[in-house]
Amino acid sequence: MHSIIKGLAVRGFRVVRFEFAYMAARRTGGTKRPPPKIELLQAEFRAAIASLSHDGPLIIGGKSMGGRVASLISDDLHAAGRISGLLCLGYPFHPRGKPETRRTEHLADLRAPTLICQGTRDPFGTREEVSSYNLSDRIVLKWVEDGDHDLKTRKSVTRLGPEDSLMQVCAETAAWWSTLEERSTNR
Repeated sequence: MHSIIKGLAVRGFRVVRFEFAYMAARRTGGTKRPPPKIELLQAEFRAAIASLSHDGPLIIGGKSMGGRVASLISDDLHAAGRISGLLCLGYPFHPRGKPETRRTEHLADLRAPTLICQGTRDPFGTREEVSSYNLSDRIVLKWVEDGDHDLKTRKSVTRLGPEDSLMQVCAETAAWWSTLEERSTNR
């Protein structure tokens, strides 16, 4: 995430991070526990947004579970004019090894402008799997060729190092955002 933040910052984005309490607890040791109920994570994300002071458009999002939680709260926030868009990095379309257990029902009707950057080798949703999903026309999917769940590529396969693939994601994000800004100014 540090590389993504740096890459977005040089492209003019101001990025604010927060960590779910369960993730922070994992770093302090003890047994690795599963995440709490999704409703608790949604409340935590909403509280983080409410604590922000910002001028201008706000895009929410996250990596993996953070993106999933953001996607679940994005339509309410977008309809209320509180956010302008959603960015998901390595969306967990299904649990690892369980492609039949999809986490996509809400994505079919999503109204918030959304960019999902996904690696073609992501075990939580490959290009082949995702191509069959019913997704909203407000979702733009950008694929990182040979990218894993962290969007990193293998230099031996792509000739791009992991840092290069992450900068590709930052460039795609900036391009996506500029088209949204252009549409909003032409209304």
